[in-house]
Amino acid sequence: MKLIKGNIVYAPRLGELVTLEHGALLLDDGGAVRDILAAPPESCDAEAFDYGDALVMPSFADMHLHAPQYPMLGMGMDLPLIDWLNTYTFDTEARFADTDYARRVYRRLANDLITGGTTRVCMFSSLHTDATLILMEELERAGVTGCVGKVNMDRNSGDVLRETTEESKRETLRWLDECERFRHVRPILTPRFTPSCTDELMAWLGALAAERGLYVQSHLSENDGEIAWVKELHPDCAQYWETYEKYGLWKDHTIMAHCVHSDAREREALARHNVVVAHCADSNVNICSGVAPVRTMLREGVWVTLGSDIAGGAQLAMNQVVTASIRASKTLCIETGGALPFLTVDEAYYLGSTAGHRWFGADGGFAKGMPLHAIVVDDGAFAEPVRALTLRERFERSIYLMDKSAIRAVWSEGRKVVG
Repeated sequence: MKLIKGNIVYAPRLGELVTLEHGALLLDDGGAVRDILAAPPESCDAEAFDYGDALVMPSFADMHLHAPQYPMLGMGMDLPLIDWLNTYTFDTEARFADTDYARRVYRRLANDLITGGTTRVCMFSSLHTDATLILMEELERAGVTGCVGKVNMDRNSGDVLRETTEESKRETLRWLDECERFRHVRPILTPRFTPSCTDELMAWLGALAAERGLYVQSHLSENDGEIAWVKELHPDCAQYWETYEKYGLWKDHTIMAHCVHSDAREREALARHNVVVAHCADSNVNICSGVAPVRTMLREGVWVTLGSDIAGGAQLAMNQVVTASIRASKTLCIETGGALPFLTVDEAYYLGSTAGHRWFGADGGFAKGMPLHAIVVDDGAFAEPVRALTLRERFERSIYLMDKSAIRAVWSEGRKVVG
């Protein structure tokens, strides 16, 4: 067994924060959480990890990001979505046909994720099978767990990034066969979005998802121009979400990024089918898509998580994604005269941690019986406050101020992988 000592902080439910000053986590031999203790036992036959006055918190889960866009962080922020894709994104992703380049980029990305406290991801790769496998290898090497998808796109992808329908099918099957060797990173089917996939490919992916029991991730209602384009391509569908439903891709645990312009009917379909929203506040503002009505979604029972959405989002660190979601919600609060209350720090942290971990089966913050995913934050380097702070106040400051230098240790899947 292992005993982790420190100030325990976690968000078991939306709007609830538990703080245990000088508490402890007891892990079993496999690294799963056995108990959450208000105080360490006086004696215990366990390997002890004493983090003193540091904060021990659940790690972050990034539920939407584009790995091959990592080299273009901070580029093209003055363009709307479709122009941004055609000007920057497709050219950048095409570089990942070069496996040596993919190895260099993905090794650095994986290291940046884990040292920044992100231990679980749902991630888009490019359409390149070999580069996708390299990405999965580098994530496992670093200690990042979760799901990665080889992107499918057989139309509307520019001149440099394209695959035929048959190539997309064949390479997807080759990729899935190779995925059997990974322990902590699993495949997820990834039609980029409706405009980039023919009807034949969408139908094939839906059948494959049902046959193999695979989850699905894609994009939904991010941008007004995108929504109009989808309507032109699928005039038989009243709304964007129905283009996924008719091919069997709209189902329990499907992840849809953005949902900025999802109206009441689309939100009802999200809640009814247990489709998960990956809210990407930084990206939605950068590309001028808008601000998703997260408070409304939560009131209506929609499962909301957070994503960095690099490189539309310019911040990979998930604590910054959390604070970006707070600021975006404050914009809506101001615009609606308070009718849509803004997200509190406790709520936004829940969305960036527990809500994402729940997708992987680990609900309640530090989920008993599940492998530990945690970060240890040393806030001692922050500016000295004018008075002694409560643990709740120290948590809030850590969410806003932490960077890699403040993260003393990272635990992923029950293993200490940093520190």
